[in-house]
Amino acid sequence: MHKQTDVLVLGGAGVDTIVHVPELPLPFADSYMIRPGIETRAGQSGDFVALGLHALGLRTHHLDVIGDDHEGDLVRALHRDRGIPFTEAHGPGGTKRAVNLVGPDGRRLSLYDAARSHESDRFEEETVRALVAAARHVHVVITHPCAFTLPVLREAGVTVSTDLHNWDGVDTYHEPFALQSDHVFLSTAALTDPERTMRDIADRGRARTVVATSGADGSYLLYDGELTHIPAAVPPAPVVDSNGAGDAFASGFLLGLLNGEHPRRCALYGAVAGAYACTVPSTRTDAIGLEELLAGVADMEKESRADNRK
Repeated sequence: MHKQTDVLVLGGAGVDTIVHVPELPLPFADSYMIRPGIETRAGQSGDFVALGLHALGLRTHHLDVIGDDHEGDLVRALHRDRGIPFTEAHGPGGTKRAVNLVGPDGRRLSLYDAARSHESDRFEEETVRALVAAARHVHVVITHPCAFTLPVLREAGVTVSTDLHNWDGVDTYHEPFALQSDHVFLSTAALTDPERTMRDIADRGRARTVVATSGADGSYLLYDGELTHIPAAVPPAPVVDSNGAGDAFASGFLLGLLNGEHPRRCALYGAVAGAYACTVPSTRTDAIGLEELLAGVADMEKESRADNRK
């Protein structure tokens, strides 16, 4: 059956206020003069994945809970302006928002407005089923409403990916997402033993691939029982912000996956996309295009062959 959508993205729509700070952690002071200024723009994890997939030529649809508020208008406008279909469910708590403190080296500290998340936030099951039936793959953000879609996705038989972000390997909130996804992404930032956590995910759940990203140290791919280190790609410009790098990595990886590439090559796609994202200022939502991504992957493969000949 012909599918209308390559990837359905569930959750992760919202708005960030970007504050550039002189250093992180930020020492206490009565006030700071902030330059280049404070800006608010649409774009959280699900938005960035959807934008990344769309920029790479994949037919993408995004579903999330947003409010009838200014932040919701920004999210609607982002999808409308980029030509990404967006289905919204009404959120009584309003659209998700956060404040991102960004240091000179591109590191960030995100402060999420928990009051915007409502216990009653849900997607209509009928809507989820209809969108899933038209999709080749579903990427699930680890937000509250998405947890209730996992049984529906499993019943539908669609492949699922998720990003656990900086999971510590212990917090039980993340477990349903980790164990009910076919492809799992996470960061090594909070892990004391990344390999043990990755193997635990694969052993206890249904994951075919588990990828742990580690910033400038590259990433680790667990596939078919084998753990492989994937080097980081060289950013095409100076690094200014790490915001959205993990989402970009997932987008690149999913492109390779849906094109039938081996997981190791998928990870190269992710590495190039993630490196590009680090060169984009946090006030913008640019994503790497297909031509530039393929050129970056070719460069990484060429360098790897040269190293092997030495």
